[in-house]
Amino acid sequence: MANTPQARKRIRRNEKRAEINGARISRIRTFVKKVESAIAGGDKPAAAEALKEAQPELARGVARGVLHRNTASRKLSRLSKAVAAL
Repeated sequence: MANTPQARKRIRRNEKRAEINGARISRIRTFVKKVESAIAGGDKPAAAEALKEAQPELARGVARGVLHRNTASRKLSRLSKAVAAL
């Protein structure tokens, strides 16, 4: 257990940040799933629209530090490729 006030504060802070970051990641996953479900349904206009909405969410995740930039880039690339193939 934490022995110093500084370490106790760090634990409190880390718990708060973990909760916030978890919510951000969940939000990003929701947007990505919308694109994937539209692709699975074969609906190109809906998939393209969902991709347009997911793109800034992925970029925001990178900016906030919850996603690595290469991960976001890879996801975006694969989703774009799948939408174009419809």
